[in-house]
Order: sequence, then C-alpha cells, then structure tokens
Amino acid sequence: MKAEDRRDALIAPHCEFMHAHPDLIEYAKERIPSEQSIYALAELFKIFGDATRVKILYALMDQELCVCDIALLLGMSQSAISHQLRVLKQASLVKFRREGKSVFYSLADDHVSTILCQGLNHVNE
Repeated sequence: MKAEDRRDALIAPHCEFMHAHPDLIEYAKERIPSEQSIYALAELFKIFGDATRVKILYALMDQELCVCDIALLLGMSQSAISHQLRVLKQASLVKFRREGKSVFYSLADDHVSTILCQGLNHVNE
C-alpha cells in the first residue's frame, strides 16, 4: 500500500469528503509552537482554571494588596490565600515587595491583565 493510500485510509473514516489542502496544512504546521511552549501554555491555563486564583488576580489588577487584605476581600483564611499566591508567584503571574513586616502583592506585568480582560471579553460575548 502506498503512503498516500495509507494516509487516505486514516483520514477517510473521519472526513466526509476527501479534499486535503497540503499548503494550508503546512502553513498550520509551521505556526504551531514547539512542544515545550505548548506544554508551558497549557500549564499556564491550568492556573487560570481556579476561580479563587482568578479573583485574586482581578483584585490585584489595579492595586497591590497584602494577604490580609485579599483574605478579607474574598472571605477566606490567610493561609488559603497564601497558598494560592504561592501558586500564582511560581507561575510568574504575581510579584511581591516587602515593606517592613508586610508583603504586598501585585500583578507581575501587563500581560496578566491582558489575559484576564481578553478572557472575560470572550466569555461575555
């Protein structure tokens, strides 16, 4: 069996009409990021899969807050907020600064707020 026939045998059960576009397929193949980048992006989106983390990110969108402030805002324990902030920090989504004994958190960069805004726009369409 020729390679083309094997390809057709694999595709045919899934496509009602056999009309491949090799140029479009090649273009798409060139645009797909590396496996490493795809994995990293999937991991990033997993971070956004938790409602508490998304609320924390929104709370930090225009201001910096300490753990106590975030805990009061969300009605959660400080330890629960600290855990979520640790996850967000490891994902480079938030940064922090110390002021005496206090630690203030903020979004790591403008990309984070862009992701949040674009996502909200998408779900509200």
